[in-house]
Amino acid sequence: MAERYDLVVIGAGPGGYVAAIRAAQLGLQVAVVERDRPGGICLNWGCIPTKALLRSAEVWHLVTHARDFGLAADGAAFDLQAMVRRSRQVADRLAGGVAHLLRKNRVAVVAGEGRLLAPTAVQVGERRLEARHVILATGARARDLPHLKADGKRVWTYREAMLPSALPSDLLVVGSGAIGVEFASFYADLGSRVTLVEALPRILPQEDEEISAFMAEAFARRGIEIRTGISVDRLAGDAEGVTAEIAGTPQRFSHAILAIGITPNTEGLGLDDLGVERTRGHVATDAFGRTNVEGLWAIGDLTGPPWLAHKASHEGVVAAEAIAGVADAHPLERGNVPACTYSRPQVASVGLTEAHARAAGYDVMVGRFPAIGNGKAVALGDTQGIMKLVFDAPTGALLGAHLAGPEVTELIQGFCIARAAEATADTLAGTVFPHPTLSEMMHEATLAALGRALHI
Repeated sequence: MAERYDLVVIGAGPGGYVAAIRAAQLGLQVAVVERDRPGGICLNWGCIPTKALLRSAEVWHLVTHARDFGLAADGAAFDLQAMVRRSRQVADRLAGGVAHLLRKNRVAVVAGEGRLLAPTAVQVGERRLEARHVILATGARARDLPHLKADGKRVWTYREAMLPSALPSDLLVVGSGAIGVEFASFYADLGSRVTLVEALPRILPQEDEEISAFMAEAFARRGIEIRTGISVDRLAGDAEGVTAEIAGTPQRFSHAILAIGITPNTEGLGLDDLGVERTRGHVATDAFGRTNVEGLWAIGDLTGPPWLAHKASHEGVVAAEAIAGVADAHPLERGNVPACTYSRPQVASVGLTEAHARAAGYDVMVGRFPAIGNGKAVALGDTQGIMKLVFDAPTGALLGAHLAGPEVTELIQGFCIARAAEATADTLAGTVFPHPTLSEMMHEATLAALGRALHI
């Protein structure tokens, strides 16, 4: 006998569990189907545990530079397995928190893999769930290529890279998006010799060109070898290490990490049987998450870039409110979705790059400010950074913000709010920023765009 709900969500990652909770808050009877545990890749194998590891590496970096701060930490050492255990404990704690939130909001959690029998009917093992609406939130997984495949031993995906049994001596990272750059930064801080290879002309190719160049220089100063515009033609792991053919030349490494993108989890859902439209493998939706099939919705990584947890969560809220008939429900503004890379230095951005703004026909006004001109950054001993703001000159509208440096992943939200509120350069210039803070760089970059910078 079928179990009946108002909404069934397949997948309890950052999009799915948020959609389920918001729908329950709006009075819907909700079930969420999950084959692993709540939180999805982000909480269990992505965003959260990687940040825990990166924090350990950051602390280690500070310990090894203790004398720069008038401290002594001679004989300090790190325990790689203890770092890994801590990262797993952080993930465990938050997964438990998500499970609690689902219970608190009376969302039924159904363990197993869901398959669509109809647009609004889901089979999970021996159970049949029926609902007025179904949201697909199955996410994505690490991508590989026929000639570049992970073996879980010497050639890793992000999962194995978070659970190292020993520190790689010579590490090859293939791909320089956020995942590749973060792992390159983490292992370099711990002492691995890291080579970062990118097929495109620059690392972090989705970022503004100046930020990419800044990061390439910053990584090179740390001893990370960067090779762009070339391909890895073959990877073969053995008991002793990895042989990589890079631009036709064989090279040896102890380990390799594949960070060449992700692919949506669409297999086994029954999409073809229902005629669900897809674009480049991703489920096609409208601005509210509706697919071309009545009653069937999709959110998050399953629907395409940007593949970001916060984008998935927001889409979950949008879809839930549309399903519940919230009168003022409005779609996600994709141009206001920030991107963050938690390397050392950090990178964060929102909106158009300078090149994209010019290509779109804007009369561009640019402001830049270096971290070395910021008092708080100097006091922190972390002056490697830059802020670049792109404005529309006639109107002062903020078109894009591109940041590299200390804690910029925390600062970017100020520019997200500015864009959402349609703040202008004059508005930002007239805003009082507290002193001494890193946020003053945001003010100074705006002043620089207006030709009024005070500290450069």
